[in-house]
Amino acid sequence: MAPFTLITTLPPFISPDEHKNIVASTPASFSDIPPVLRHREENVSVTVEPPVDGFTAEDCALGTLYVIESFLVFMSATGRGFQVEYPSITLHAISRAESGPSIYCQLDDIAESPEDAAEEAESELKELIIVPKDGQALEPIFESLSLCASLHPDPASLDEDMDDDAFIDADENGLDTFTGGEDEELSEVGRAALAHLESIIYDPFEHAREDDEKAQEDKGAA
Repeated sequence: MAPFTLITTLPPFISPDEHKNIVASTPASFSDIPPVLRHREENVSVTVEPPVDGFTAEDCALGTLYVIESFLVFMSATGRGFQVEYPSITLHAISRAESGPSIYCQLDDIAESPEDAAEEAESELKELIIVPKDGQALEPIFESLSLCASLHPDPASLDEDMDDDAFIDADENGLDTFTGGEDEELSEVGRAALAHLESIIYDPFEHAREDDEKAQEDKGAA
């Protein structure tokens, strides 16, 4: 299943306060409660690589981002938009690339069968770059995106966790296991891709630690 679904209307959602009131009233069915909107950001532009058929550069230029528990949604000022299912977002991070601060996402098709999974391995990398006009919105967007993504674990990752037990059993049976370093495990292409990501991804927690360390050094020097 392709990660981008073109839409002309927003999917249903409710605010956190509305959700709190509904839950407090003990509804007949919790499954019927609409998903919660975790963040809404106006004046946002997006870049999609490779471009999505039917979604133009004009559509990408200006719109509103909705981080809903069910989907990540961008609705353009043109009235067209797209939604992305969270399992298809394989990586999301705050980027401080030379082009400017943004939310950087890598996406992949959602596999519905083993045959689809095999095709995914050969599919072209898809990227979504989200640029809010207000730079202060990057961290709230990132945090809400992380929260919603955690509600939709990738089925493939769950299968990998189950397979870990099989690796333990295999080792006990005398089979060889990989014990090399990271450079040995990654191919040359993989190392280049990792270096590119490390150059553009910004870790707000690491940044805060560096600020604290610098403050301590300045205090000691004084």
